[in-house]
Amino acid sequence: MAKDKLEDYKKKRDFKRTSEPGDGTIDFDWAGEGPVFVIQKHDASNLHYDFRIEVDGVLKSWAVPKGPSTDPGVKRLAIPTEDHPLAYADFEGVIPEGEYGGGTILVWDRGNYKNNKKEEPEKGSIPSIEEQIEDGHLTIWIDGEKLRGGYAMIRTGGGENPRWLLIKMDDSEADARRNPTSTENKSVKTGRTLDEIQEEGGKDD
Repeated sequence: MAKDKLEDYKKKRDFKRTSEPGDGTIDFDWAGEGPVFVIQKHDASNLHYDFRIEVDGVLKSWAVPKGPSTDPGVKRLAIPTEDHPLAYADFEGVIPEGEYGGGTILVWDRGNYKNNKKEEPEKGSIPSIEEQIEDGHLTIWIDGEKLRGGYAMIRTGGGENPRWLLIKMDDSEADARRNPTSTENKSVKTGRTLDEIQEEGGKDD
């Protein structure tokens, strides 16, 4: 099933040119228990952040132009993109010019997440992550190196071009004074900046 979900991802890439991962297995030495999440800073035609969560064998992905906020009063636009392979959570490097998504990528934050939705009385159960995405209202708790706490994702449009909003929930980890996308610009994987990754050709070994 996971391979079928990656059909769009594979069609858009020439793996003879890009070092992006295929659908192979990977053992994350940084991951704890539970599904993983990753936020990648991507300097493509437009600088943005890719927010990805592990769901049913792939990374469900959204492009967030302004990046995540720690302020519950801020709503960030999140645009759905194709499912990515789990191995992409470890990807940091340079995508060649002319390739889909060409540009430089760094692993801005990563960790594990859990379902943060409460039981719905009418259902008598807690909706799964898959059900929440289908319903257009997702609530998760993330444990990253830069970000922690509850985040909600709300779908605001339908059709072929749905839009979502990424919103920090008002909990103990909320902080309206922080601006992590401006003040914390290094990779949690290698400690490098986008410029350093580009200069080094993306190599991290």
